[in-house]
This record gives sequence, C-alpha cells and structure tokens, in this order.
Amino acid sequence: MPNAPVTNTLKQKVHELAEQLPENATWRDVAYQAAVRAEAEEGRADIVAGRVVDGDEVLRWIDSWGTDHELEAPRLHR
Repeated sequence: MPNAPVTNTLKQKVHELAEQLPENATWRDVAYQAAVRAEAEEGRADIVAGRVVDGDEVLRWIDSWGTDHELEAPRLHR
C-alpha cells in the first residue's frame, strides 16, 4: 500500500515550530521563524508552479548595472 502524503495543518506546524525554539525564545523569535517558514513555503509553491527566473539571467542583469548597456530585469519563466 503506497504511503499517503503527509499534510500538516497550520496548527500542527505552529506546534512543531514551538517545539524547536529554545526555552528562552521571545515573541520576536517566534514571529521571525514563522515569517521565514512562510517565505520558504511560498517559494516552494512558486517553484512547483513554474514561477521562476533563470539564475544566469539574473546574474547577467546584475552585471549590467551601472553600464551603458543596462539590461531589463529578467521575467518569470512559466
């Protein structure tokens, strides 16, 4: 029998986050860790959905900054 995908509810994820924090954690620590996890989840969702920018294009764009031939910012590849 194949394993069913594990889906954690937000409440479960908050409990996991709390368990991983040190005993002397502050509310700021909680907020920071929650924000980092939210950004990571959003980033993974973007990757899965194909909302990505080619890294080499980004590097070429950055290298062009301040030159006479500055490139436009790369666009999302879908």
